Amino acid sequence: MSETQTTYNYKVVRQFAVMTVIWAIVGMLVGVVIAAQLVWPELNLAPWLSYGRLRPLHTNAVIFAFGGCALFATSYYAVQRTSHARIFCDWLAAFTFWGWQLVILLAALSLPLGYTTGKEYAELEWPIDILITLVWVAYAVVFFGTIAKRKVPHIYVANWFFGAMIIAVALLHLGNSAEIPVFAEGWLTPRSFSAYAGVQDAMIQWWYGHNAVGFFLTAGFLGIMYYFVPKQAGRPVYSYRLSVVHFWALIFTYMWAGPHHLHYTALPDWTQSIGMLFSLILLAPSWGGMINGIMTLSGAWHKLRDDPILKFLITSLSFYGMSTFEGPMMSIKSVNALSHYTDWTVGHVHSGALGWVAMVSVGALYYLLPRLFGRQQMYSIKLITVHFWVATIGIVLYVASMWIAGVMQGLFWRAPNSDGTLQYAFVEAVKATYPYWTVRLIGGTLFLVGMLIMAYNMFKTIAVGRSEDAPVLIPAAQH
Repeated sequence: MSETQTTYNYKVVRQFAVMTVIWAIVGMLVGVVIAAQLVWPELNLAPWLSYGRLRPLHTNAVIFAFGGCALFATSYYAVQRTSHARIFCDWLAAFTFWGWQLVILLAALSLPLGYTTGKEYAELEWPIDILITLVWVAYAVVFFGTIAKRKVPHIYVANWFFGAMIIAVALLHLGNSAEIPVFAEGWLTPRSFSAYAGVQDAMIQWWYGHNAVGFFLTAGFLGIMYYFVPKQAGRPVYSYRLSVVHFWALIFTYMWAGPHHLHYTALPDWTQSIGMLFSLILLAPSWGGMINGIMTLSGAWHKLRDDPILKFLITSLSFYGMSTFEGPMMSIKSVNALSHYTDWTVGHVHSGALGWVAMVSVGALYYLLPRLFGRQQMYSIKLITVHFWVATIGIVLYVASMWIAGVMQGLFWRAPNSDGTLQYAFVEAVKATYPYWTVRLIGGTLFLVGMLIMAYNMFKTIAVGRSEDAPVLIPAAQH
C-alpha cells in the first residue's frame, strides 16, 4: 500500500495550524490599533486606516481568519484520528487551504479600501462570497467524505459538532448573502442589490449574525473542546450521554435566538419575545456542555498544577460558561434596555471571543503543534505558562473595563431630570468612558503579546522538529 493509504495527511493540518497563529497576530494587532484610535482619535491617519474601515477588518480577521483556520486545522486532525482514515481527497483539502487564504487576503484588501457589502448596493464583495461558497462546499466534501470512509463504526461526538457547524454556516452564508445581480453598465462592472429590505433585512442579518456565533464560534469550538480536553487530560469525556443531549439541544435552540439583537426595534414584539425565550432556554445546554468539559478532569485535577495546556482549555470552558450565562441575561428585555448599544456588549463579545474561542484554540494548537512537527512537546513549556498568565490578565482587564464602562454608559443615557429631559449629553458619557477604553487597550495589548510569545514558541518548535520524517500510520480497521 502507498504512504497516502497508510498515513494521515498532516500537511494540510500543519498549514492551517501555522496560519492560525499568524492570522491571530494580524487580527489582534488591528484590534489594538482601533482600541488606540478610540483613546487617541488622531490615530485615524487616512480613510483606509480609519476606525470605520479597520473595525470590520478586525472582526473578519479574528473570526474568519484566526477562528476559521483553527477550525480547519482541528477538524481535519480530529476527523482523521477518530475515523482511523486518511483525509478524503488530498488535493481538495489543499484547495480549502489556499482558497481560504485567498478569501482572507481579498477581504483584508477590500475592507480598508471601502469595498463592502452594503445592504442596498455592492460592487466587489459578491465574487468573494462565491469563492467562500466554493471553499466551504469543498470543506464539507472533505470532512464528510472522511467520515464516510471511516474504519470505525462510531462517529465521535466532536465530529457531530464540526459537521453541524459546516452545514449551518453554509446555510447562513447563502441566506445572508443572497443578492440580485445588476449589469446595467455592462458585464465588466457587475453590481448587486440585497434580496431583502427593511425589517426583513434586519431579521435576516441577525439570524445570520447570532448563528454565526452559535455555530461558527460555539458549535465548531465545542468540537475542539470535545476532542482536545479528553486527549490532554488523558481521561474519557465525563458523560458521553450528556454530550449527545448537549449537541441536539444546542443546535435546535440556537437557530431561534437571533431576534434578541433587535429588542425595541421595528421587529414585531412576538418575534423579539421568541428570541428572548430561546436565548434563556439556551442556558441549559450551554452549561451542560461546560460542566461536561470541566468534569472530564475528574480524577485528574492534579494535572492543572503543572500542565499549562490544560490551564488554557479549562479556563476557556470557564469563560464559555460565564459568557453563555451573560448572553441569556442580556437578552431579557429589561436588562437589554440598559446594556444595548453600550460597551457592556463589547465586553460580553470579547469574554466569549478571547476567553472561550481564543483560549480553547490556543490550547488545542499547543497540543497539535509538536505532534505535527515530530516533537514530544513544545520548544518551551515555561513560555506556554507565561503566555497563559499574560493572556488571562489581558482578558480580565479587557472584559472588566468594558463591563464597568457599559453599565455606566447605560445609566448615563437613561438618567432623567425631574421634568423628564435627559440629565446628561451623549458626549459626557463618551468623556467618562476614556479611562476604561485605556484599560481595554492595555488588556488587548497583553493578549496580543501572548500571541507573539506563542508565535516564537511555535517557530522554534518547527525549527527543531522533523515533520516529514515522522509520518503517522493509520491503525488497522476495527469492526
